[in-house]
Formats: sequence, structure tokens, C-alpha cells
Amino acid sequence: MGMSEFVHLHLHSQYSLLDGTIKIDDLVRKVGELRMPAVALTDHGGMMGTIDFYEKATRAGIRPILGCEIYVAPGSRHERKPTQGEEKSHHLILLAESAEGYRNLIRLVSKAHVEGFYYKPRVDKELLREHAAGLIATSACLQGEIPRLLIQEGPSAAEGCVETYKDIFRDGRFYIEIQDNGLPEQNLANARLIELARRTGTPLVATNDCHYLERSDARVHDVLLCLQTGKTINTEGRMRFGSDQFYMKSPEEFEKAFGHSAPDALKNTMAIAERCSVKLDLGKNKIPAFQVPKGMTAEQYLRTLSVEGMARRFQEKRKRGEKVSGENETAYRKRLEYELSVIDQSGFSGYFLIVWDFIRHAKEKGIPVGPGRGSAAGSLAAYALRITEIDPIPHGLLFERFLNPERISLPDVDCDFCKDRRDEVIQYIKERYGEENVTQIITFGTMKARAAIRDVGRVLEMPYAEVDRIAKLIPPDLGMTIDRALQIEPRLKEILQETPKVGELFEYARAIEGLSRHASTHAAGVVIANKPITEYVPLYRNSNGDITTQFSMKDIEKVGLVKFDVLGLRTLTAIHNTLGLIKERGEPLDLEAVPLDDAETYAMLSRGDTPGVFQCESGGFTDLLVRLKPERFAHLIHAVALYRPGPLQSGMVEDFIARRHGRKKTEYPFPQLEEILQDTYGVMVYQEQVMQIAVALAGFSMGEADVLRKAMGKKDTALMEKQKARFLKGAAANGIPENKAQALFEQIAQFGEYGFNKSHSAAYAMVAYQTAYLKAHYPVEYFCALMTSESGDTAKIIRYIGHCREKGIPILPPDVNESRFAFYPAGKAIRFGLSAIKGVGETAVLSIQEARGENPFVSAADFLSRVELRKVNKRALDSLIKAGAFDSLDPDRGLLIEQLSSLMETAQGEVRRRESGQFALFGGKADAEKPAKGKRTATIEHLWNRSERLKAEKEALGFYITGHPLDAYAAEIELFANVTSSRIGSVRSGSEIKIGGIISAIREKTTKRGEKMAILTLEDLEGIVEVLVFPETYREIREDLDTQAPVLLIGRVDSDETSSKVIAEDICRMENVRERLSKSVHIQVRMDRMTASDIAELRRTLRKHAGEKKGYLHLVREGDYEAVVALPEGFGIAPSLELARELKGQFGYDVLRLH
Repeated sequence: MGMSEFVHLHLHSQYSLLDGTIKIDDLVRKVGELRMPAVALTDHGGMMGTIDFYEKATRAGIRPILGCEIYVAPGSRHERKPTQGEEKSHHLILLAESAEGYRNLIRLVSKAHVEGFYYKPRVDKELLREHAAGLIATSACLQGEIPRLLIQEGPSAAEGCVETYKDIFRDGRFYIEIQDNGLPEQNLANARLIELARRTGTPLVATNDCHYLERSDARVHDVLLCLQTGKTINTEGRMRFGSDQFYMKSPEEFEKAFGHSAPDALKNTMAIAERCSVKLDLGKNKIPAFQVPKGMTAEQYLRTLSVEGMARRFQEKRKRGEKVSGENETAYRKRLEYELSVIDQSGFSGYFLIVWDFIRHAKEKGIPVGPGRGSAAGSLAAYALRITEIDPIPHGLLFERFLNPERISLPDVDCDFCKDRRDEVIQYIKERYGEENVTQIITFGTMKARAAIRDVGRVLEMPYAEVDRIAKLIPPDLGMTIDRALQIEPRLKEILQETPKVGELFEYARAIEGLSRHASTHAAGVVIANKPITEYVPLYRNSNGDITTQFSMKDIEKVGLVKFDVLGLRTLTAIHNTLGLIKERGEPLDLEAVPLDDAETYAMLSRGDTPGVFQCESGGFTDLLVRLKPERFAHLIHAVALYRPGPLQSGMVEDFIARRHGRKKTEYPFPQLEEILQDTYGVMVYQEQVMQIAVALAGFSMGEADVLRKAMGKKDTALMEKQKARFLKGAAANGIPENKAQALFEQIAQFGEYGFNKSHSAAYAMVAYQTAYLKAHYPVEYFCALMTSESGDTAKIIRYIGHCREKGIPILPPDVNESRFAFYPAGKAIRFGLSAIKGVGETAVLSIQEARGENPFVSAADFLSRVELRKVNKRALDSLIKAGAFDSLDPDRGLLIEQLSSLMETAQGEVRRRESGQFALFGGKADAEKPAKGKRTATIEHLWNRSERLKAEKEALGFYITGHPLDAYAAEIELFANVTSSRIGSVRSGSEIKIGGIISAIREKTTKRGEKMAILTLEDLEGIVEVLVFPETYREIREDLDTQAPVLLIGRVDSDETSSKVIAEDICRMENVRERLSKSVHIQVRMDRMTASDIAELRRTLRKHAGEKKGYLHLVREGDYEAVVALPEGFGIAPSLELARELKGQFGYDVLRLH
């Protein structure tokens, strides 16, 4: 069967975000089925799918036609206000005929985003003339300028427009487009367009404006449009397509539509396809040149910097008292020489110099820089250059994990900078290499399985609870699909069979799963090119107005551009500011000189005191540390590597901990493994260990071992079989029996799912250790800096305030005389910063500090007369008073609020008189220069009570300072609650929880069935959590819901990949908790930690607190096993806070619960 004589030239993929359902793989398959020799990709206003499309079509033997459906402004692209009745833009199809045309297409699309964005990225006719070479244009759909003029204004106006486009796209490169999409208005337009083409001598071309592959996909596309517009399927008047024929029609269907009326329109599709021949130059690295000193090459300069840097590292080690022998130095120099030779041979010297340069600049400018991240921490050259701050040799980090000499690929150096100053680093890079040569990278948010179910459920107007239940049955595993979930979760199959509507839900969700939902800026990626970016890649303006590439990180690398990871990390800001506060107290601390074996730091982590410690704050990580009990830095590196879904779910963590504490014997199947695995108790934890095993047992080179490591990660069966054969052959050469070698390889292959990059783990562990050390030794300074860096996150501030109080660190309210801009140590207490107060911006704070100078304010009147009231306005003053910032001047917040307006008027009058010189009329100094009098004594009738003060603080700050409404119910919370907001995330989804808190917000909603439900914000001493109250529960507990009411909420945890919330089942006012809930006493102990003496001590404690409540003993073991034993008659218990604390003191964790 021969090739088709028709080609699709107007087609939208999934990269026409939420308007196209076509995935590139499916497109290529369909084109092959239709025997079409070529196909065009013309997404709306962008070229995001270009590289993926080009590669896959080329591999399939299909000619890829690279194009775009651009938007053309009616006038100038710079004009932002269309005249009444005028469209904001028109559609136009552009196809790249040649390499020059492709470059022009990139330039046009880029300028549309950068210069012409107004609702849509727009070009104008001026730009089209400037960049028309090598491009073919067609008049597009009914939204095109020519069809609109033809229908709205008539043939004469349309003819003039045709001539304009023909003049821009000369030599027969402009076509009038007709379509067969089933719309009555299109059929009308087609007849007129055919006549227009005849009159103007313009060639016709037939297209179908494909938005989906099959006619049956029309409903899926309609669902997608609902997602784009935020509507549901039954919303009247919403955006929708007028037919189900915007699919990829066959040549036969087009022959039937236009074979008689416009046969040339069909032939011209082939003519255009034959003209369009663009070959992309992919895979060649375009590393920008780094300017080196005159007379030196990049390789020589890198070597000089590295050798000098290594010498300085040795000097610093000696200065810190570390032993550096001659033999040691020789080993380091040998490793450095090896790394430099590999870098040189790979052609990456310039790359290293670029990274070294912007990190050097950041450090010189005082911008906090992280110790390293990712596999770069395994490079000694990076350490010598101070790109990283982790010495790879003592930690056993491998250079080949970073840069494989036997399989050259671009290195990947991830660099962390202070989040607040990251933009300064990017700006420096732009200034160094040229603004037009540097930009950030796009990233796409795709619809995952659960999200697809939720989105489609909303569009189909299905009940939230039903959709939520279905979504929750889909496992949250990485890469989980709906089809896979149906295979492994029988309850999903049951629901699918029982409920017809669910079948529709799954059908549409399956179809949109994996589609791109939105585009945003990648958190780290920055491209530096050797020419303007638009010579290689189109630019994109996202919803925030940021300019990025249109190609993803993967496609950027295929084009040959080099990306650098420039990440922002708030923790670095907190560390930097902590060191500044420590220095202020006269004890400068060199963080690099801090010992990595500090016993106090490890003791703190081992008891689970982790709030504020980088990477360790979650309930799950805290629990891991408590069980692991780290005593050295290697243990912390292990913890970072182990705290991931694979090791946690496989039993690997339990095995590791049992060996760590000697409860399980550590054995090595081969003696060669002992040296490699002894640090991890015989358990394979790191990818680097797999590499070392392949070298030691199978004779791999390090480069070959890295290939094996990559093959494991890719889960490529064919590649793994090849690696297996190589491994078995090498093992046999080393005298290892085939059956044992085979068993070891299978173990390695299985481990591939769990293995972690040790260099990355070490880098993260270093930041974790530094924050833990600062917290252990300088808690006041550390939490001041931490809360300042996290001041925008109310939940974290609440948690840190609660933690500080728990640790005996007083939190002092803001004070106009004492506070700085940020949180600040006041002796052994923390003073709130003025910037934390709502409505008090930087300008107001600076004005207060300037007015205060060296002379404290003596009264509110004095304050008001000295600050600039234009900068410290009434809203700011109101917040300052409510937050307690005036308490040292006047504790009567109520009266100050009441009299604020009159006090401001008086102050303004004094300022006016001072400025006019009235007080200095008779010579001497003006009275106004003396501190204003009028400090008042608080009156009982105006003083707010505790509840009013706390409410005002919450209003002004978003949290409580001088106390908390829950303080009065500390005993109830300790006895009855079994979780706090900060621990919700570590509780398994579906588990019952009891949490004490304040209802800080209630949002009532009406369901699709017209029933009332509510969404609560519950705040406790450690943060906030969202609570869903479905209609049935809401009807029962509605009367007990009241903002600011202390309650104990009973419910179930509802978790997904990104967040955890609570589904309410009951609620009880805190004052009624003991009466309602104290029915029985439950004591939960962990069997693996129980000893005979523990059991005897438990018996004595329960005898001491004998009472009438029935007692139950819960025996819990690792792996979810739990046995419940009712205590015998005569073992009744009298529950109390004293009993709870005694049991916690005995076992080291919360044991007592009341039900």
C-alpha cells in the first residue's frame, strides 16, 4: 500500500495546554497508521513539543513539519488596548520551510511572548515582515484575520488582507486555509474562501485544526476545556467546540469533503510538506566560553585554581588541628590530578570555571552558599575550587558517580544559594554572559492519576466524597497510573463494576492522565548559551510574567545548551543569619571548623528533638532518628538515604536498624563485601556501593560500574541482561561460583529501586548537621534566624513558637523600643521583629528605627510625634498596638486603639507647629525637641482581658505570643489527643486521630446536591491543619463549631502525594472532654523495646494509680502488628496527667491514651 496523498498541517498536541489531547507518541503512531509521509505540529502560541515531536517522527520515518499557530495583533504588538469591537488577536499558521525559517519561527514566537503579550503572546505584521524568510503561512481557522474579515466585513476587506499577507510571504508562501470540521459557519466560510482564493490567485490548502486524534475523543477534549475554563460539563454558556470533528481525519474523509470543490487544496498539503525540510543539529554541546587570563587555556586556568585551592584546604586542615601527613597529601594530589585529566579530556574545563566563578562571586558578595548538592559532592576538584564544602575522600564519595570517563555526558552541579538572594546570582550570570544569552527553564505540571480522577470528577459534577474515596484508593507511589492502580487495588475494580458513572470517570481520567496541565519556571535550571538563547530555543512568558525557555530541561540538553542548577534554599539564609547573631554576642563561629562528632548534637537528634532541623522535621524522619540513634556523621548520611518510600516500605530500614543496634547479626556472603558494606552493617544503601561491588567482584572499571548503576535506574530489561552477562563473566574470572554471582546480581538489580546517591545524601546530611549543631548550642540565635527566614509561613512560625516555649525559651512580643526589623535575641529570650506584624511594612519599620535612634520613646504621644505618620500609617499603628508593641509605653491597648485617631491628630499638630518654628519664637530651643509627655496609667475599664489580648495578637500577627487559648487545656490534650498538626503528615492515610486545637476559620460550602458542608482550619500549638466536615457529620456537630473555640476533634487522616488533611467524624468542646471521652485507659507499648524490668515497673506504676477505669494494654511490633490485652479485674486505673507523665518518663515516648 502506497503513501497517502494528504498531510495534516494544522494540529494541536497536549502542549496547547488544556486545549489539545494529542500525545506525541500517539500522534506518530496514528500518522503511521494513516500512511501519511509527514505531519505538522502547530500548537497555540508555542513550540514546547518541537524536540520530542522532531525526534519521534524522524525515528518513525515521518517528516516532521515544525510550526506554530501564532496570534497576530490587529495593530502594533505593543498596543495593549483594542478599540471597541476589535479582536485582541487573530490566528495564523506558520510552518518552517528551511533552517532559516525555523530560526525565524523561534524569533517570532519568542518576541510574541517577550514583547507582544496581551492576554496571548502576539506578533504584528511588522515582525512578520522582518522574520518571514523561510516560513510558509496559512490563514488558519475561523479565528484567522481573513475568515473574520470575509464574514464580518465582506470580500473587499478580505482581499486587501490577503494581498498584505502575500506581500509578507512572497514566492507563493501564503495559502488560504479551508477546513472540514462540521461547523455550519465553517461550511459557509469555505465557499467564500474558495472564491476569495480564485479571485486573488492564492493557493488553497485543506486542514482540520486537529485537537484530538479520534472522533470518539471529542468528549475528552470537552472535559479538558472545562478544566481550562474552571467550568463543569453542564455549565450553560461555557466555552465548547461546536462539533465532534476536530480530529485527525483520514485522507479518504478529506477526499470526500474537498475532492470535487477544491482538489488543489488536498494536493497542496503534499506540496507544502515536500517544501518543508528542516534538520535540527541535536546533541552537540554549546558550552559558552569562559574568559581566562591572557596566555592561559581554560584547562590550564582550572588546573592552577584547583591546585592552589587544594593547598589552601590543607592549610585550613592544619590550622584546625587535623592531621595531614605527606602520604595523605600525595593521595589527595593523585586523585585531584586524575579528576582534572578526566575533566580536560571531556572538554568540561569551561563548565567548571563558569560554576566556580558565580559561586566565588556569591561568596564575595556575602550571599550564603550551600555546601553542595547531588553527585558533585563526590568531586575533589569541586572541593578544591570551593564549589562544594564536603571533602569526598573521608566520606567515600566517588568522582565517577559525578563524571564517568567512559561515557561522557554533561556534568550536573547543583548549587544552593540563599533563597532571598538567588536572583542576584542569576543577575550576575546575565551581566557576565549577556542578558540575551541567559534565561531560566520551563517545567510542565502533568496530570497524575489521582489528580486526573479529582479533576474529571469535578467536571462531571460527581459528589466530592465519592470522588475523594476513589482517588484515595489509587496508591500514591511515584509513577502510579490509573491502569496500574486497577490491577493492584481490588476495591477500585468493585466500584467500577458497581457504579456506571464511575466508568465514565475512569474513561476520561485515563485519557487526560499524563497530559501537561500548566507551565511554570523550573526551581533551579538556568541556561547559559554561547549566543542569544533565541538562536536555539523559543522563549515563553508564564502566568507570573517570568521569561523562560519553551523547551524543557531534557530538550534543552538535546539542543546542546548547558543548564546550571541555581537553587534557592531558605535554610542557608537561616544559617547565615544565625552566625551573624552569634558574632554579635562576641563569639564568632567558623561553621567549617565545627566538629562533626559533637555528642550533644547527636543526643538531641536521637531523642527526636528535630523541629527546625533541615530535612529532619517530619514525623517519619524524627521517628527514624529516634530508632536509629545516630552517633556519628555517617549515621546521619545513612538516615537521609534511608528515609525514602522504597527503603521504608521494603523492610530495609528495619533490617538496617536491627543490625545497627546488634539485634541482628551482620554477615557478608563474600569477604570482598566487608570493606564496602561494613559502614552500612552489610546492607546496600548507596548506588556507589553497587559500583564498588561491581569493581571488586566482577572486575568492572569504575566507568563500567557507573553504566551498570544507570542501567538499574532506567529499569531497561535488555540493558540489564547485557550488564548481567558482563557481571557473571567478570565474577567467574575472580573465581566466584555462577550461582552465587547470579544471586548477588539479582540482589543488586532489586536494590536498584532503593539505592541512593551517597554524594547527595552526604551534602544534605551536612546541612542537617549544621542546623542541628546551631540549634543544640545556640538555640535562641538559631530560632531567631529561622523564624525570620520563615516569616511568611504562619504554620511554621506557630510550630516554632510552641517548640521554643516547650524548651523554656520565652517569646517576647514586639516592642517599638526593643524590636529590630527581624526576630532578635533578648538575652535568653526571643524578641519578635516588627516586620512580622501584619500591615507593618519595611518602610514603616525603617521609619520607626530611624526616629528611635539612640533615644527610646517614652510614651505613645512621643512615638507619634517623632515618626513619619505618612510611613507609619493608621493601619500600621493599629497592628502595632494589637501586637503589644506599645505595651512598654502604655499597657492599655484598648484605650490606645480607642483614642488612636485623636492622638494622631495631636501629634500631627505638634509636627506642623515644630516645622513652622512656633516653639522657638523667643529664642531658645523649641519645646517640641524635648520628649513628649503624657505617659498614661492604664485604667481597669479599658484594659483588655487575656482573651481579648490574645485575639488582638492573633489578628495582628496571625498567631499568639503572650499565651495560647489552649494553655488552659494542656492536661486534656496530653491525656486525650494522640497527634499534633506537625505529625499529621506521618500518620497513615485512613488512621483515626484525636487532635486538640482552636477552630480559627470556618468556610461553609454547598455540595452539588445542595447539602451544607464545612472546611475548618484547626490550629494547635504546633501549626495548622485543614479539616473537612462532610454534610452528615456537619449536621450533627454544627452547633459545636465556633471560631476560637478550643475543641478535641476526632477524625481520620486523608493524605495524598502533596498534603494531609483530616476528615471530621466528631468534635467535642474541650471543657466537656473528660466527661464525654474518659471511658477506658489504653496503654500502648512497643514490644521490641520491652524488657522484663519494664514490665515489672509498669505493673508497679499501674498499682500506684489504681482506680475504676477499665485498662487495656496494646502491644505493638514493627510491621503494623498489634495485640490488645484487657487488663484483669483488680487492675482498674485512675487516669491522670501524673500517670501519663510517669509512663512517658519510663518508656521515653507517649504511652497513655483515654478512650
